[in-house]
Amino acid sequence: MSDSLNSSASRHPGRPKGAPRFPEGPQADPAGSHFERRIRSFQPRRSRVTAGQADALKRLWPKWGFDIDGGRVIDLGELFGNDNPVVLEIGFGMGEATAQMAAADPGTNILAVDVHTPGQGNLLNLADRGGLTNIRVGNGDAIILLREMLAPDALDGLRVFFPDPWPKKRHHKRRLIQPEFLSLAATRLRPGAILHCATDWEPYAEQMLEVLTAHPDFVNTQADGGFAPRPEFRPLTRFEGQGLDKGHVVHDLLFRRVPHTTSAQPPAEA
Repeated sequence: MSDSLNSSASRHPGRPKGAPRFPEGPQADPAGSHFERRIRSFQPRRSRVTAGQADALKRLWPKWGFDIDGGRVIDLGELFGNDNPVVLEIGFGMGEATAQMAAADPGTNILAVDVHTPGQGNLLNLADRGGLTNIRVGNGDAIILLREMLAPDALDGLRVFFPDPWPKKRHHKRRLIQPEFLSLAATRLRPGAILHCATDWEPYAEQMLEVLTAHPDFVNTQADGGFAPRPEFRPLTRFEGQGLDKGHVVHDLLFRRVPHTTSAQPPAEA
């Protein structure tokens, strides 16, 4: 988590050294040591929280944010205040694309998960300014959320846009889109739900296509079995535009959760 949550007393004289900057906001390690210390697919980033992001965290976290502590199963209807379909987005960066998608489709709830404190504050700020009541922000490990805190068939979609590609071969085991992750995600996606991935790292795109194609719980929406054109509902982000300017090729993958054939249970580990 961002070091700005635990800034020194010299920078914040009104707060004791080591005290959290947002006592009722996102916690540094919400699941603590309650779960296994497996290899993580994400790397928390250290960056400064702006005044606007800090204000949004203080005002809106108690209303629209929650820590992924693994301590309960979330009632999504209660969380959002309605029974609209819920799409989980893992890794939303600074939240611009998430806010755009929420504004364009107010009938769909977005459960947005990340570990980047400035991004959490920025998305809350965007939601507040845009009057977007269909966004909730989760802080922590998406694996724990899926495995411990969501009921079977709770989700109507899953989005993983531009995850860390972990380009070095020895780090490939850290990539999120792996068979074990797909097996876990499948237990939480209702039949017909769409898993949508996007990446500008071509070797990772090829791996995604390979493991998704081989997984029995998903089927490619593309008749040719390949990559999909970018759907109109996925905004072209600033990050993506910069990559395109550098000659990067962005690949979208849209796979549908197949109907249940057995009463699948989530794997013991993911």
